[in-house]
Amino acid sequence: MTAALSVAEILDLPALVPLWPTTGKAMCQSESTMYQLAREGRLPFEVIRLGRRRYVRTVDLHKFLGLVPGNSETAAEATAAVSNEHPSPTA
Repeated sequence: MTAALSVAEILDLPALVPLWPTTGKAMCQSESTMYQLAREGRLPFEVIRLGRRRYVRTVDLHKFLGLVPGNSETAAEATAAVSNEHPSPTA
């Protein structure tokens, strides 16, 4: 079993993330399940293939997980938590 990512870790991701482990851990799925769902086209977002590797747009992952700012109080709370963990350079 893999450790799931926290909301703060998910919000701190770059623009593209690997299908495994990042997307899989965010969705609490195993490696084999993630690749099988991608192969069958059953993931709720587009999988981008670059060479032999597969990636997902972080914004699509955020939307799927309900972390898009403005959609829920949880997203606002999570954004505040990330801001507190990473103070601005001027502070």
